[in-house]
Amino acid sequence: MLKYRLGQRLGHGVVSQASKRAVLQPVRLMHSAKPTNTKFPHFTTTTKLIATVGTVALGLAASSTLIKNDDKNTAISSATSPYDNGCTTKLTDLDPPTYGTLEDFQHAKDAIIAIVGEDNVATSASEIDYHSDAYFNSHHALDGQKPYMVVYPKSTAEVSEIMKVCYKYSIPTIPFAGGTSLEGHYIATTGTPCITLDFAKNMNHIIELHKDDLDVVVQPGVGWEDLDDYLGERGLLFGPDPGPGALIGGMIATSCSGTNAARYGTMKESVAGLTVVLADGTIVKTKARPRKSSAGYNLTGLVIGSEGTLGIVTEATLKLNVRPREETVAVVSFDHIEEASKTVADIVQRGIQVNAAELLDDKMMSVVNASGQTSRHWIEKPTLFFKIGGNNRVVLSELVSEVRQIAKDNNSSHFEFARTKDEIEELWEARKMALWSTINQGKSKNKDIQIWTTDVAVPISKLCQVLSETKEDINKSGLTGTLVGHAGDGNFHAFLLYTPEERPIAEKLVENMVKRAVKAEGTCTGEHGVGYGKREFLLEELGHEPIDMMRRIKIALDPKRLLNPDKVFKIDPNDKEH
Repeated sequence: MLKYRLGQRLGHGVVSQASKRAVLQPVRLMHSAKPTNTKFPHFTTTTKLIATVGTVALGLAASSTLIKNDDKNTAISSATSPYDNGCTTKLTDLDPPTYGTLEDFQHAKDAIIAIVGEDNVATSASEIDYHSDAYFNSHHALDGQKPYMVVYPKSTAEVSEIMKVCYKYSIPTIPFAGGTSLEGHYIATTGTPCITLDFAKNMNHIIELHKDDLDVVVQPGVGWEDLDDYLGERGLLFGPDPGPGALIGGMIATSCSGTNAARYGTMKESVAGLTVVLADGTIVKTKARPRKSSAGYNLTGLVIGSEGTLGIVTEATLKLNVRPREETVAVVSFDHIEEASKTVADIVQRGIQVNAAELLDDKMMSVVNASGQTSRHWIEKPTLFFKIGGNNRVVLSELVSEVRQIAKDNNSSHFEFARTKDEIEELWEARKMALWSTINQGKSKNKDIQIWTTDVAVPISKLCQVLSETKEDINKSGLTGTLVGHAGDGNFHAFLLYTPEERPIAEKLVENMVKRAVKAEGTCTGEHGVGYGKREFLLEELGHEPIDMMRRIKIALDPKRLLNPDKVFKIDPNDKEH
């Protein structure tokens, strides 16, 4: 889906040429006049004071620059009438945000350079383009939707000072980690002067390992693969393992997971505490290092999955696991995808703990073979890839036998497992190459081919039905599409290849897939996050009230709406999609 803006968002009437391309003619918002005293005829001055104190104490009072007045098209103070708009914030309650002008941006730029130095600021076309979009994104930036500057901070203190400057001049700020997200998470949607904060260059250090406590403190620019290598040498493991290139900051932002989620959980279960910089530069440490705490609000959980819209993560304490002493990979083929899905469900329901349970459909296995990127030829049938671990070979052998028997009971046609480290790598190779094999097949046939990578998650008992219906839908569409599932927790992905002319077909397939998942009591995204691309699906999944509650929290923590604007849900009443 693409977006256009109705109404300019720059203050003081100064609009850049880039902004003009992203902004259409203003539309005047008309409001009917209603006397405010008719809403609460018994709302006394004393009651107002008590209500005001209560609202502020909750931290959910809306800023005086945001909420519309029913009497006139201006903002009102929440201290005057805190409950005029209830306990949540509807999109129609808001006026369009006012962001900084080009003159404001220049002042901010000079101040930021003074903080980080010339070497840690980039404005070249190549750097701007790199931080604007990627060919594997499902949703692409429009003309003018680019940051004006990329900044590479070196510390939490620098991020705080940068945000104080951006807050002063009302400059939108987009956090950037590995750039591997898929739903338009880092698109500069406002079309106004904005900056991107990139943490990969300087804030990429493992700060401290507490091996006895099974936790590690890291900066947001640390790659999970580098962390895995570091921990592997010490017999430890960090659970989440998303796609190659993902960094910890982005993983926290999207609450991602990966193939290990069935055993070790997602980022939500893997973070003990965070250091976060708020929109005005305030530094917040959400929690100390204990693995459990019932002290106060769960601020850590609030930030995880918020996609950079509530605060900027500058440090994270991650929970670790002991790496299995013995581990193998088992590969099982089936004639039908329903049999493969049933096998995973049976394993889970019998309490057999596997470290990963991945499902690739027959088309995916065919594409892997066609890519020529693996060392062997695979059976082109629906296939399960298991990671199975234990403390010794006896335990491992028993688990492998149990998995083999359950697969046999569900009519498996082939079963094998690795006996050496080389065999483990060989058998897992197909799973690692799934996405890139699909992309390479498409590009080899048509250089203009595009890929739409999307995910949903459903209760495990519903996975078989939703997978089968999605596969049938793809087959009928005429597009090339492959399915990959984290079958152990009901999460699966579709990789759709399409030409620009075929995009409407791909859009319909994604829409059907999401609606199918939501109808099955699932979610529009299991690990990719909402970003820009799935905002409407999130609304369809949850309804208006939860989104309005999220919007109230956003306004409380980011009253100027500067942090990664327009992601997760709409914050501008002039935000339209087509």
